Amino acid sequence: MSVVCLESLTFGLGHLVRAADALGERLRLLTRDPSYYAYELERLPAGALDVVEVDTFDTERVADQLAATPGLRGLISSTDTWTLVGAELTARFGLPGLDASALRLTRDKAAVRNRLHAAGLTRGRAVEASKAAHDRALRAALLAEVGLPAVLKDTAGTGSQNVYLVRDEREWQAALDTAAGRRLTGRLFAEPYFSGPVYSAETLTWAGRTRLLGVSSRLMSAEPSFREEVTAFPVAFPGEQRDAIERWLDRVLAAIGYTDRFAHLEFVLTADGPEVVEVNPRIGGALVGEGLCRALGTNVYEAMVEAAVGRRPRLLDAELPGGPAVAFVLGYPAEPGVFTGVTGVERLADMPGAPAWYPTKRPGDRIEHLTDSRGYAGIVYAEAETAELATHRAVAAANALRVRTTPLPDQAESPPGDG
Repeated sequence: MSVVCLESLTFGLGHLVRAADALGERLRLLTRDPSYYAYELERLPAGALDVVEVDTFDTERVADQLAATPGLRGLISSTDTWTLVGAELTARFGLPGLDASALRLTRDKAAVRNRLHAAGLTRGRAVEASKAAHDRALRAALLAEVGLPAVLKDTAGTGSQNVYLVRDEREWQAALDTAAGRRLTGRLFAEPYFSGPVYSAETLTWAGRTRLLGVSSRLMSAEPSFREEVTAFPVAFPGEQRDAIERWLDRVLAAIGYTDRFAHLEFVLTADGPEVVEVNPRIGGALVGEGLCRALGTNVYEAMVEAAVGRRPRLLDAELPGGPAVAFVLGYPAEPGVFTGVTGVERLADMPGAPAWYPTKRPGDRIEHLTDSRGYAGIVYAEAETAELATHRAVAAANALRVRTTPLPDQAESPPGDG
């Protein structure tokens, strides 16, 4: 029997292969670029899974591969980019899956905001802003409705791309002008900016019942950017507060019709309670999945495979043995350019917390954007008895490393004073 994975997150493929094996399933990865998973594939035994290279942006070619898969039992689509393609093909092949309308909703951040507002679960509405850059009256009306501070962003954006903090009218106009010149995945919209620390809830839902697996911290860069820098898991909320967050998450997921599978919900803990940033219909990215496996003491990817074949995940009821708390730091270069490598990795062996470097870029890759997640070249991971101590160890380890770049060719050729 086979389970197909339509692309994957950068890390976690090894856990997914082992989960499929444990459940008697053969994993097949459909990818347009196998080298994207080089770190994971190099650490798996030869033949551990089937890797099929195909243009995963071509839905019909993917469908042909699914039709040719012997004993196809389920389809896993755990990335934002391929969520909707996965939903379409799951329905076409009659495979177990979440209602496609719920997945389409999660990929529209403005629609999610307004659905939650109608349910009394957020204080702010989303307002379409695509036409406001060149219409003074519309711009003024938007500003009056949303208020300041506000956020302008892409309804289908990922990785903090095309997200703009607006604190005054000058920034409002500048953000509209900048966004007008960018290629968006969805539509531009505005919503209130909620101040406070950012977290992400890692949940598993089945038949409308949700288990909160834990909450990750999300330490961000200084305003006005929204660059993710440090994550730790699990955050030690007092029992009453954790229970209140879990009840609130139940209501949020129910309001958008999210009845099954993992979810990664980013939220701000404001002075007036939690406010959703976005709901992602998948397990968390970067090393969140790795952290869940280690901190909970179990391979949570077994639940992903079980859900894909229509089986109630045992993780919903399991007594978890637990493990170390974890933290990781995203490694950004000081300057944009061509990535040449990382120095200082040899020092990690002498540092506490079993720190390790997980690469996401290869030498020769261009790093042009340092204000969002496109800019990091790898991740420094560490662990300890608590998330707080793990954070200290991960940050100390990351401080020993340097992500190196050389100027981009177009920069190197520019005469002094240009740009």
